[in-house]
Amino acid sequence: MTKFLSALCFTCLAIAGNAQTKANYELASRFSPEKQKKMLFTQNVDPHWLKSNNKFWYEFETPNSQHWYIVDASTGSKKDMFDPVKLAAQLTLIVKYPFEAHHLPIDSLQFLADENTIRFQIKSTEEIEKKDSTDKKNIKTTKEKKIYYFTYNIAQNKLTELTDFIRPKRNYGWASIAPDSSMVLFSKHFNLYWMSWADYKKALIKEKDSTIVEHQITKDGVDHYAYGSDGDGEDNVEHEKNKDNRRGAYITWSPDSKHFVLHRTDERKVKDLWVINSLSNPRPTLETYRYEMPGDTSIPQSELLLFNASDKRFQRLDLNKFKDQTIGVERLRYKESTRDDDWRPNIWMGDNSKFYVSRSSRDLKKIDYLSVDVLNGKVDSLFGERMNTYINTQPLYAIKNGKEFIEWSERDGWGHYYLYDSNGKLKNQITTGAFHCESIEGVDEKNNILYFTAGGREDGINPYYLHFYKINLDGSSLQLLDKVNYYHTISMNDNATYFVDNYSRADAAPKSILYNGTGKTVLSLDTCDMSSFFAAGYKYPQIIKVKADDGITDLYGVMYKPFNFDSTKKYPLVEYVYPGPQTEAVNYMFGKVADRTDRLAQIGLVVITIGNRGGNPARSKWYHTFGYGNLRDYGLADKKAAAEQLCAKYSFLDINRIGIHGHSGGGFMSTAAMFVYPDFFKVAVSSSGNHDNRIYNRWWSETHNGVKENISAKGDTSFEYHIATNPSIAKNLKGHLMLTTGDIDNNVHPGNTYRVIDALIKANKRFDFLLLPGQRHAYGNMQEYFFWRLCDYYSQYLLNDWRRPVDMIEADKDIPDTN
Repeated sequence: MTKFLSALCFTCLAIAGNAQTKANYELASRFSPEKQKKMLFTQNVDPHWLKSNNKFWYEFETPNSQHWYIVDASTGSKKDMFDPVKLAAQLTLIVKYPFEAHHLPIDSLQFLADENTIRFQIKSTEEIEKKDSTDKKNIKTTKEKKIYYFTYNIAQNKLTELTDFIRPKRNYGWASIAPDSSMVLFSKHFNLYWMSWADYKKALIKEKDSTIVEHQITKDGVDHYAYGSDGDGEDNVEHEKNKDNRRGAYITWSPDSKHFVLHRTDERKVKDLWVINSLSNPRPTLETYRYEMPGDTSIPQSELLLFNASDKRFQRLDLNKFKDQTIGVERLRYKESTRDDDWRPNIWMGDNSKFYVSRSSRDLKKIDYLSVDVLNGKVDSLFGERMNTYINTQPLYAIKNGKEFIEWSERDGWGHYYLYDSNGKLKNQITTGAFHCESIEGVDEKNNILYFTAGGREDGINPYYLHFYKINLDGSSLQLLDKVNYYHTISMNDNATYFVDNYSRADAAPKSILYNGTGKTVLSLDTCDMSSFFAAGYKYPQIIKVKADDGITDLYGVMYKPFNFDSTKKYPLVEYVYPGPQTEAVNYMFGKVADRTDRLAQIGLVVITIGNRGGNPARSKWYHTFGYGNLRDYGLADKKAAAEQLCAKYSFLDINRIGIHGHSGGGFMSTAAMFVYPDFFKVAVSSSGNHDNRIYNRWWSETHNGVKENISAKGDTSFEYHIATNPSIAKNLKGHLMLTTGDIDNNVHPGNTYRVIDALIKANKRFDFLLLPGQRHAYGNMQEYFFWRLCDYYSQYLLNDWRRPVDMIEADKDIPDTN
């Protein structure tokens, strides 16, 4: 009896200390995605570099204006392409529909070859009839909005309507176009076909034009061993309906268009997986797809076929070395000035006589780079890497017409660049030091200068903040080119003489500046207008830093508070998590209010995102492979340690009310946290989690957890995979857990969630479950519904607020009543 009374008193005290706090749904609803569209417009300058190389255009909108600018970097000038007021009046006269300067629905803007004339389109309210004569017996007539096409000469300020213009589609996804437009390749009925450029132009106007001539190249293609796409992502009904359609082939071209290489995959022995779409009409449909799971004995087998474009003959390249290996073709990077082109060919790295491929072992501990002789198909080994954990890679970067190339590697424990000649001989290491190189942004080949982003080099600066640097290819004269203590994203022109720098932080508005290649400011471009955001009550989050569970490693993150924050109150602490290892959930740049972080905080919570050892690869090799071999538990101690330190530091945080939630890998992690530390984490919402990685996709699971390669005395190779799962410890649950999944998730199969549910039921545990019908891995048109259920769960179990009517009133406010 005494024990009962003591327990009762403890419960009463806990309830008293956690008095009902009214969840502020109104503040959260003020920052719905739809409402944010009306408050926050352009955040960053998105430069479209022109072929002349020193000019670019961009669109920028604020609550007060909308502009289309043309910038000449060589003169440091920025001007409007047109007067939006005058253009609105001219368009109104032609389209017979009123326009005004801040509401110009300009679409598909492109610069023409003279780079002084733009072409764009306007969709009107006028309806026109369109006849579909594909079926000669049943000609269908439909109505659609009329589209007006225009050109505008910038120098002459002259608008011209294109009355007879028929705009073709930009490009079909199934078309692989030769660099010289000599032919177009595609897959059909599992085989490889080609058509002429003239016929392709017909297809761009009318895809099923009966006069188009298709030429078949191969005849032995079959389902799941096709010379192209099998139509993955279609349910069985769609697959049958689309069986005669053209599909894409995985083609890479030689620069002169005389040869091409095709990547073909044999998936015939890979086992099926299924989801059922219960919402399909008129009856539910089954979607069948091939899905390789970790440890499977039968996984896709890759091969490369080298074709002669003139006679269409091919040879199968001898690339075999590792069992269940992966092979890839190294490609030239697209030029910035081609992003608005109607099509961009995939061209191999090398020249017309030689190209390069990579070959990786199944456990990703071995990788080789090879060259292929185009004339005879001879394969030569250039260089390779070996590591006791998986090897991260980036595409090789070709310079000087393929005579040299740059490799990114973590061989010394940090991501750095290495310079090679065309025969694979290492010339020198370009970058060195205890910092992480992220991406190549350009190379000035004339002056032998590499431009790249990197993090962690500047003392006292968050290592996740990417900065822009230049360095000579021989490794000398490293120079920082931007402002410190901000996160930078870069867009550089093709000859690496100018770059646009968009920079911000989670607690600083985005700004955009144009620099030259030496880092000298050329022009201040624009700053994001946040006046409407602040008027609605927005406040910046707080950047935070704590120690990992080892007491040594620095962890970085962001703290989101309610915009009406009161430091004298006690708030529950909720962690939004994603464990990595390919990324973390922390957003270091400014962005719109996100559902799972700052918007969730508005109901009356403090939400944090923070890294963990084994997370983001944008630090050392040691940091992001910390969880190798322990993919379930590796980040949990750091999440707990972070919460403990913050609660000790800030009196407004309540260590007795700790919540956690996440999606996908974060769903996996948040559920694991409830089972591994059941007395610390009290409430979790775990969405679409890969709770049992034995049935998640092979590549991710085997890469980041590891797979053991066993070679028998006879030389036979097999693979062994073991991993800890959430269902195995579900019996440990003490707090409140809500699991969610979409029922047609073909990425993280719903079976991952069902297995946790099964284990919880067998352990006689209470929990909550939300199934989102017709949804895949992301929740699509049910995302807003899910957000409010997320709010409900934390309102009830962390704020003790149970005042929830059946109708989601705040969500309904954003839905117009048209009845």
